[in-house]
Amino acid sequence: MTTAVETSKTRLAHQHLRQRIADGTYSPGFRLVLSQIANDLGVSVVPVREAIRMLEAEGLVTYVHNVGAQVSFPDPHLYRNTMETLGLVEGYATALSAPKITPEELERAAAINEEMRKLAAAASFDPTAFTDANHRFHDILHAHCDNDHISDLVRRGWGRLEAMRESSFGLVPNRAAESVAEHDQLVDLIRDGAPAAEIERAAREHRLRTMRAVLEQQGDANA
Repeated sequence: MTTAVETSKTRLAHQHLRQRIADGTYSPGFRLVLSQIANDLGVSVVPVREAIRMLEAEGLVTYVHNVGAQVSFPDPHLYRNTMETLGLVEGYATALSAPKITPEELERAAAINEEMRKLAAAASFDPTAFTDANHRFHDILHAHCDNDHISDLVRRGWGRLEAMRESSFGLVPNRAAESVAEHDQLVDLIRDGAPAAEIERAAREHRLRTMRAVLEQQGDANA
């Protein structure tokens, strides 16, 4: 019977491994050596093995014959579908929300983008911090979308990317500066009261440019 202590150690190992996969410390293809991880955490290999099984069920880890457990490579087909769908719904949500965004909220979005500009220019780029700021920026832009179904689809899209531990900017760090410039454009369009169709198109294309950059980096000929 599994004890509370074993369950706690398994949870610790799971959180440890999941965080390092999410932040890119353990990149796709990285081999997960049970004894080494157990030694790092000060636990036996049993909870580590259970944690890796949980990560395998989540699609984050793959067992390879004669190799063992390794961090899974993202499915480019699933990534493309997710990003294309998110581009559509996020663009529409931003266009619906734009007229209701207050000047104070827009200034807050601009301030977050300045934070992102500094992160993009830093000598040591932190893709996790940049992605977190990117979430906060876009949350402001579509916060006033009055279509609950569209808003739910946006949240689901972001959640799906997180489940794929997608950090586009970790794969294509040069995309960060371009993204900040496109954010400037979105803020300007909203501030100037641009037509909804123009805001929607800019927000959608912003998302798709990131998608294309990642797929090109991964060698997808159809990117």
